[in-house]
Amino acid sequence: MNGINQLPSTKIIKPKVLYYGTSVILLTTLNEDQTVNISPLSSSWALGNYIILGIAAGGKALENLQRHPECVINIPNASLWGNVEKIASYTGKDPVPDYKEKLGFTYQKEKYLHSELTPIPSQSIKPTRIAECPLQIEAKVKQVRIPDYSTHFAIVETEAIHVHAHKDMIIGENHIDPNQWNPLIYNFRHYFGLGKELGKTYRSEI
Repeated sequence: MNGINQLPSTKIIKPKVLYYGTSVILLTTLNEDQTVNISPLSSSWALGNYIILGIAAGGKALENLQRHPECVINIPNASLWGNVEKIASYTGKDPVPDYKEKLGFTYQKEKYLHSELTPIPSQSIKPTRIAECPLQIEAKVKQVRIPDYSTHFAIVETEAIHVHAHKDMIIGENHIDPNQWNPLIYNFRHYFGLGKELGKTYRSEI
């Protein structure tokens, strides 16, 4: 074995969360009174023009999507982590569900006001876009599924209808400049950009 590096050893652990580094999104959905709710999410992935969202069951976002199947997937950059955290402990659900209350959530309808973010009209759907987010994806819901193996969340399949991007990060007509794109990453309940840690959420235990 001389001259050969030994492989790292491992240990089985039981982490409370498996947010191992995913992009934060701010999902805007339509309330029953035509106002807009903002929900920070950290579970999503894209395949072609389809974006799959993982959304907690019993919350306002899922309720809104089941009633009005449109949304905007707003993707903030790292500089907006403080705005995201300002609404991290709020829910648009009134009364607050018991499980959310135990996690420290309180009711707040005016999330645009509290996040200090700016609503702008979408092109084809009712929920508004968030002006400060460099990427804003108008989407329509194709399917909502609550898996039988866990009823605590829903898998929401959406189709992108329009993609809006800040002009300063576009190359040519349709390409995003990766050198200008610095997404906000949720990394085991801490906020990161493509670099050093920026801060942590109120629920972080370390």
